[in-house]
Amino acid sequence: MSTSTPVTPETSGDPVPDSVGAPKPIQGSQISHRKAPRSQGLLGLLAWVIGILFVLPVAWMVLTSLHSETDAATNPPSLFAPLSLEGYKAFFAAGPWPALLNSLTASVISTLLVLLLAFPAAYALSIRPVKKWSDVLFFFLSTKMLPIVAGILPLYLFAQKVGLLDNIWWLMLLYTSMNLPIAIWMLRSFLAEVPIEMLEAAQIDGASLPRTLRDVIAPVVMPGIAAAALICFIFSWNELLLARVLTGTVAGTAPVFLTGFVTSQGLFLAKVCAASLVVSLPVLAAGFAAQDKLVQGLSMGAVK
Repeated sequence: MSTSTPVTPETSGDPVPDSVGAPKPIQGSQISHRKAPRSQGLLGLLAWVIGILFVLPVAWMVLTSLHSETDAATNPPSLFAPLSLEGYKAFFAAGPWPALLNSLTASVISTLLVLLLAFPAAYALSIRPVKKWSDVLFFFLSTKMLPIVAGILPLYLFAQKVGLLDNIWWLMLLYTSMNLPIAIWMLRSFLAEVPIEMLEAAQIDGASLPRTLRDVIAPVVMPGIAAAALICFIFSWNELLLARVLTGTVAGTAPVFLTGFVTSQGLFLAKVCAASLVVSLPVLAAGFAAQDKLVQGLSMGAVK
């Protein structure tokens, strides 16, 4: 008579019961988590490489601005040449303050005008949509499809007829119209995330439309407003073609003043780098001051 061997969990291949009698499932997530640190390290390394590639030209510009013209013009450039402030002295000796003030005035005032016009327009196209609102949005977008160089001649002739050449107010108006479509599109996407219940509660409390926009909606979408304002300010500050053609000695902006250092004779690389760095400082300062609002505003609505 044959004797049967008792079947145990070890010999049967079944999961071993735990203390309460239930089998322990195999945690597949534990295996996948082991590979996560390596992939995260590779992504972090890639991010550092990309960041260095973006910062490297700016660092090279700063280093070139601290060299003399002779050392800056050497080929290949000399990394260990003596440092000098000749480029910065030449820039400030040329009198850049009127041009910087013109750029600051045109950029700040045009940005404020854009926000005052774009905020109600975005409200009408998102929270209280008008008829054929998609056609209106496409019209705003179509205005950006025309190259500025294609419309520079009519703008020049019009300014010449009405006496607006070399006038900072004419430049402000053009910057406002140039940035208005971008601001409307950005603010519309931000306002579309506002809960309609907030507006209904404000209406029940008897708030008027201007007060609703100012006290209810604006605080909610403030990161989006800051992002739109910063982008409009950067576009206005960096604009060159309109300022180059429509201004002269009175209303010339900082980019126009910067191009004056590029000459056909003599060395100018160190002066141009120094001037570029100084002209870029207001934009860098504005971006650094509003970086949290900018990141929050640009990512608003990206993740549901």
